Amino acid sequence: MKKILDNAIGELAQLLPATAAMAGEMERLCDALIACWNGNGKVLVAGNGGSAADAMHLAEELVARFMKNRRGLAAMALCDPTVLTCAANDFGFDAVFSRQVEAYGNAGDVLIVFTTSGNSANILRAIETAKQLKMVTAAFLGKDGGQARRRCDFEFIVPSQLPHRIQEIHQVLYHSLCEWVDQRID
Repeated sequence: MKKILDNAIGELAQLLPATAAMAGEMERLCDALIACWNGNGKVLVAGNGGSAADAMHLAEELVARFMKNRRGLAAMALCDPTVLTCAANDFGFDAVFSRQVEAYGNAGDVLIVFTTSGNSANILRAIETAKQLKMVTAAFLGKDGGQARRRCDFEFIVPSQLPHRIQEIHQVLYHSLCEWVDQRID
């Protein structure tokens, strides 16, 4: 076990300098989020598998609270199983998120997606739909960013081939974002 843990810590340590370099872009995303909420907008968050768990985790931190009591912020993970299965059944799995973005998204809202590969067809379609609606888009990606690279207003690419390490760094990033939001919103 010690060897496995030491390896995990070493792999994460190698990713931290690239993660720290994302601070400026994270600050700009935070500014966009605050502008969205100040304009009575909302944040939609999507991901598949473990990335769906990250989407739900981020949304609940924004809606309920992160570290301090502040006003609730409009954020929703696109993970309702009845909506997902209905959209998949009626339109195909590639449309499960884009259909929800179409239903809930408005100009000025923010779509945040999580995908370790950057190649999930349903995430790519959600980004397209959000762009058509003039939403702000942000992507938490891994590897080389995949097909999602350069499609969003904000991109955070974790340069690892290992999905679990990518997700661990994604969590560091969105927890930092939540802390920054907590400092700026009462």
